[in-house]
Amino acid sequence: MEMPREPMPAQPVDTFHLPAGWAAEPKWDGYRALLAHDQDQTLLRSRHGTDFTPGFPELVAAAAALPNVVLGGVM
Repeated sequence: MEMPREPMPAQPVDTFHLPAGWAAEPKWDGYRALLAHDQDQTLLRSRHGTDFTPGFPELVAAAAALPNVVLGGVM
């Protein structure tokens, strides 16, 4: 499976105002990563392309319960 996108990096802002229909999360210390799952495979990659999949077996196992999905966030 090929990663469909790259994780969106955090960006500083002067004010916290989001347009309708948008969502945001605070930037915590950690790894920004992208998880892609389909019926055949789950991949977990850093924003620089490092393969985190073997290091986080609990996330790979949890992804098995999901439909085809791409998730991004900080872990």
